[in-house]
Amino acid sequence: MSATPETAADATPEAALDAAPGHRFDGRVAVVTGAGRGLGRAHALLLARRGAKVVVNDLGGTKEGEGSDAGPANDVVREIEAAGGVAVADTNNVGREDGCHALVDTAVREFGRVDIVVNNAGISRFATFPEADSENLELTLDVHLRGTWHTTRAAWPHMVKQGYGRVVTTTSTGMFGLRDNLAYATAKGALIGFTRSLALEAAEHGIKVNCVAPNAITRPSTSAAKPNITTTALDEARLQALRTDLVAPMVAYLAHEDCAVNGEILVAGAQRFARWFLGVTSGYHSKGQQTPTVEEITEHWDEITDQSGYYVPASLHDWTATYMAHLGA
Repeated sequence: MSATPETAADATPEAALDAAPGHRFDGRVAVVTGAGRGLGRAHALLLARRGAKVVVNDLGGTKEGEGSDAGPANDVVREIEAAGGVAVADTNNVGREDGCHALVDTAVREFGRVDIVVNNAGISRFATFPEADSENLELTLDVHLRGTWHTTRAAWPHMVKQGYGRVVTTTSTGMFGLRDNLAYATAKGALIGFTRSLALEAAEHGIKVNCVAPNAITRPSTSAAKPNITTTALDEARLQALRTDLVAPMVAYLAHEDCAVNGEILVAGAQRFARWFLGVTSGYHSKGQQTPTVEEITEHWDEITDQSGYYVPASLHDWTATYMAHLGA
């Protein structure tokens, strides 16, 4: 979803510590990256309100990934503590491998364990193509993809040892096609492959890995060349519907011990929740003995692309079994 600086859409959810029964996180330790503002802040506040001890990670840089400021992370910690929760600030840069390991070290040092990793941190550097250069790509991949990779990798041995863990990654509906921000969409697409593949290895260790695609207004998708959509395109009702705290319940579910799914992509926001899946059409089977021709593909194009009989593979092996079924056992 397109995004803007903090506005009413980044409104603070009810902050008081929630003592009601239900989906609680008592005794759990959560690491949330990019938690000083926007979506990460909403995730951290909700997890803390439900009893989790939270490591609030935020470098405090600009939306383009420049500079640093300890203020945002510390501000969220103060919010959590004022509501009766437990949290600690961490300003390590998840765009660096050593920063990711130091972040997890903070969780273990302060709270003795790590149960949940919410990989939320991200930057956005708008540029058209081919003007989007190697720096644009690498800095974006550093935070979104490598930050998720290295933070999860640092937490992994702790989760395997305790036989339990929850990892949430963050993709984007920009995957459907996003102009002028190709590096961002590329990084978010890579995270879908990361999530689905890691989930297969996670299952045997009591770990679940899932992905969320938020539908909310946050900082990363504005630039000097991009209008502020809060003032040019959205009325107040829609702006309120795109608050970041309306995404957080799905993240909390995926982070909870009762989470029933693994390797899935869930869309959340605007008071709506959905499953985003990867489907494949039944396609066309060339039954001739000769090598298929380009003309044959052209002739059967409608059958190749017909969505009426699509299926949703659970894994690469599942897809292979279906796609190659015409060859027999």
